[in-house]
Amino acid sequence: MEYKDYYKILQVDKDASQDEIKKAFRRLAKKYHPDLHPDDNTAQEKFKEINEAYEVLGDEDKKKRYDMFGSNYNFTGGQNFDPSQYGFGDGYTYTYRTSGDGSGFSDFFNMFFEGGSSGFNIDDLFGGADFGGRRTGRGYRPKGQSYESELNLTLEEAYRGTTKDISLNFGGQTKNMTIKVPKGILPGKRLKVKGEKWGIDGDVLFKINFIKKDGERLEGVDIISRLDVLPWEAALGTKLIVDTLEGKIKISIPKGIDSGKKIRIPNKGYRDMEGNKGDLYMEINIVNPPTLSMEEEKLYRRLGEISKYDPRK
Repeated sequence: MEYKDYYKILQVDKDASQDEIKKAFRRLAKKYHPDLHPDDNTAQEKFKEINEAYEVLGDEDKKKRYDMFGSNYNFTGGQNFDPSQYGFGDGYTYTYRTSGDGSGFSDFFNMFFEGGSSGFNIDDLFGGADFGGRRTGRGYRPKGQSYESELNLTLEEAYRGTTKDISLNFGGQTKNMTIKVPKGILPGKRLKVKGEKWGIDGDVLFKINFIKKDGERLEGVDIISRLDVLPWEAALGTKLIVDTLEGKIKISIPKGIDSGKKIRIPNKGYRDMEGNKGDLYMEINIVNPPTLSMEEEKLYRRLGEISKYDPRK
């Protein structure tokens, strides 16, 4: 049987902290996720290895068991060993256990943390030392784990709350889920969904992303929205109809406004889950018509002749 070097798989040192282990797992899991490599068996096997390594190193109890075995017998990654040499009978048979993300775990994992069909228990190697883990008649039973994904929302969907039907691939198994998004959720927040309802052994944490819209951004709970105006509208002032999250409103464009200036509309911004309400800022962007008629061009030329203003002075 091949000894699995979980530290090497996650590309971390043996003295890495739990935070460092988690960051390494997230980085590698994202890189090799089956959704990004649907026809790449090598990448999918790598994804399974990464999940298995994190199942052990990301759990303090299992990590202690694994470290004790590795340090006592000086195993290195990829080294083959015979369990019967450590006082256990021949004829081991193992099946792949399916974790919550659908990835199969190796015989090595199953032998130490599931017990295998022979009843092999890693605790027996250390006189039944108790590391605080749960035990069954077959040895140590891993706890349910959580999985991470991302959910992309428009500003409007997040503001009002929405329901999203999505499909996720867990190690080659597609799970269809219906996600209820509460109104007022902010980007970067994580939405926890119980996976049991969808046949997933563990919770799924969805990181919320907002779909970027050209000319619109969220700053805290304030919304900055670009407003295109024509040169004569900016020069003379005008009234325009603009869209907000609560419908259309009419605003006044003051005479002589410049590009980059903002018009503040109180309490028309974003409202978060705690009820905090922001403002809407219309950021002026002066645009020229793409083409000019002969009469328009004539007026521009005349304006150039009579105007005394020079912005370069």
